[in-house]
Amino acid sequence: MDVDENLPRRPGDPLADIARQDLDPLSVDELHARIAVLEAEIARARKKIEYAVNHRASAEALFKR
Repeated sequence: MDVDENLPRRPGDPLADIARQDLDPLSVDELHARIAVLEAEIARARKKIEYAVNHRASAEALFKR
C-alpha cells in the first residue's frame, strides 16, 4: 500500500505536500520540532472531532420525541 493512497487528491493540498517532503536534509532537532507541530495539529483535529460528535449528540437528544 502506497502512503500517498490515503492523502487527499486536491492539487496544492498542504497535507499531501507535508507527506511528500524529503526528511533527509532535516536535523534531529528539526525533526523533533516537526513532530511536535504535527502532534499539536493531531490534538487540535481530535478536539474538533470530539466537539462535533458531542454537538451532534446534544442536537439529536434535544430534537428526539
